[in-house]
Amino acid sequence: MATATNVEATAVNTIEWLSAPGTTIVVPVYQRQYRWDIGGCERLLSDIRAVAREGETHRHFIGSILSAQDASEVDLILIDGQQRITTLMLLVAALHHAVRDSDAAMAADLERVLVRADDSSRTKLRPHHAWADLYESVVLDQRDDADRESRFDDNYAFFRSHVHAEEAPLIWRGLQRIEHVSITLGPAANAQQIFESLNSTGEPLRDHELIHNYILMGLTHSEQLDVEERYWLPIERHTGETIGAFWRHYLVMTTGREVAANGEHGVYSAFRHSFPRVDVEHLQADADIWRHYAEIYGILLDPSSEEDAEIRRQLEYVNTFGRAAYPLAMSAYSDHARGIIPRAELIETLEWIQALYLRRALVGLPAERLIARLCRARTEGRDALMRAFARITPSDERVSAVLKYAELPHAAYVLGRIEEVEDTSDFDVEHVVPLVPSDAWSGDGTRPWIDYSEDERNSHRALAPTLGNLTLLEQSLTERVFGASYGDKRRDAYARSAVAETRALVDMESWGTAAISQRTVRLTEQLMRIWRRPALPEIDDDALTPVLDAVRRRGWPAGWDREFDYVEYRGEHWEVKDVRALFNRIFRRAWTDARPSALAYSRSHGGPIYDEMAWKGHWDALDDEHFLYMGWDSNYMMSALQGVLEESGIAAEVFVKYSYIGNVM
Repeated sequence: MATATNVEATAVNTIEWLSAPGTTIVVPVYQRQYRWDIGGCERLLSDIRAVAREGETHRHFIGSILSAQDASEVDLILIDGQQRITTLMLLVAALHHAVRDSDAAMAADLERVLVRADDSSRTKLRPHHAWADLYESVVLDQRDDADRESRFDDNYAFFRSHVHAEEAPLIWRGLQRIEHVSITLGPAANAQQIFESLNSTGEPLRDHELIHNYILMGLTHSEQLDVEERYWLPIERHTGETIGAFWRHYLVMTTGREVAANGEHGVYSAFRHSFPRVDVEHLQADADIWRHYAEIYGILLDPSSEEDAEIRRQLEYVNTFGRAAYPLAMSAYSDHARGIIPRAELIETLEWIQALYLRRALVGLPAERLIARLCRARTEGRDALMRAFARITPSDERVSAVLKYAELPHAAYVLGRIEEVEDTSDFDVEHVVPLVPSDAWSGDGTRPWIDYSEDERNSHRALAPTLGNLTLLEQSLTERVFGASYGDKRRDAYARSAVAETRALVDMESWGTAAISQRTVRLTEQLMRIWRRPALPEIDDDALTPVLDAVRRRGWPAGWDREFDYVEYRGEHWEVKDVRALFNRIFRRAWTDARPSALAYSRSHGGPIYDEMAWKGHWDALDDEHFLYMGWDSNYMMSALQGVLEESGIAAEVFVKYSYIGNVM
């Protein structure tokens, strides 16, 4: 019979295993914080009571506990099982404290579970060093602050309140009937792969937790502590609760490909692909870079820490549009910080980002899946980045036409820049014509709103949220003239404002649709100047999507053959309508134009080109000795055609044009 040589698994009695004099357990630094809540403790205690009331042969199985012997120490490194073992220890501690004054024999047995045989001041379980002292103070009953909050304190308090001395024999009998499978890893075992398999059920680990484990798991305990202190903790400090987003944005920046934030750990998979080796030899250089970009990420999150006033202002402006552009901003900021590009180029890039997002918001274009292609372009230099921005930034003519009638997005930000108000926090966005005028409101001081015709009312309402009808007004003045007619606002508020553009409204005797349109034209010129499109000839990309950013849309109707309108391949126009046809044509073209690349890709991925038709299915002959298998699902086909184009070095020259329904999907 074949036997495993790197993994040893044995069914053991949990309490006997913990009580053994040689058992000392260290929770490695990559483990997530203790998370069990009161509900989990309640279920555990119920299970222990239940098994205690059964016959002598009954046992309660708590799963597997995965550990490895540290190469440089005698402790067991607990790879999987921290949550269960910690909770059991808290229950044993509560039981020990309940009986130590009434049952010396039981108290001695319980103490053997909790503390080391060679030092009764040390617990057998040593959690993550960041909270080890807190845990030990609970287990050893040395808490100096009964009101503090932690999961250790909360769960211990639950057990202490539910376990009384008279019930102690029952609980102790149940504890002694707990069993688990002890899995001990040999030196050649793949601890990360085993850990991921064991954690495929239950509460899933988040991507950044898997990355944390992956980085540290192959190191000795002392190496883990060093890497944790020097690299991981600074990364956590800089990124805080957004650490998961940081890793995704970092990978978008470095790979130039979109990285899914949901699904089957897309961020973690991309990280492993980018960093296949994280041993000590490679980790030093990589971790320095991760920490560098985490520090930049922290500045993007909180630009107030940026010393340069203009860069700080531009970063605050970029945050108006959320964090989607962080990969590109990180890349440019890093190059500036390291002296690779001048300050002006960083500011220029941040301005292009703002122009892209504002203009697309104005014309109603989506802003998703844009940054990866810009990161790719940036690796080729400023001119390539400028061309990439120009391709996807709407033109002046298109934006000008929309501004006349469209609601102004991010109004405080836009007006702040146009009207030169650096901090808009004490200002309101003032609608000269209110969104919902009262019957008494008047724009000319003569006719009240109730006397306006229906067409006049509709025209005013349509223009109320547009650029020409908006201005910034101090909050104290807004409160004074809320709901007032134009004449009252003009006299009591606009004339008193510190904003020059708002004071200029005083020059208008009356306010209506003509005045709004006139002001829109003037402010539009300023908007085009501030949010400039890169100065290149017009590029009409017909909403083309670079092939590396193409995705198989979810919910595609079975049999639908119009996913694409067409495909642009290195200047050629292909009438290709679906992924299957595109897959076939790309590989056939690669076979003709870039055969070594096609073979190299297929060898490294186990297909889709084979030397023979080895099984039944749909095949296409590339020549007499090579065959392209066509039976893949569409997601594989999309990934494969993208991969072979990257291998061939021509992916940047291939675009797809989604059909109307393709965009909807």
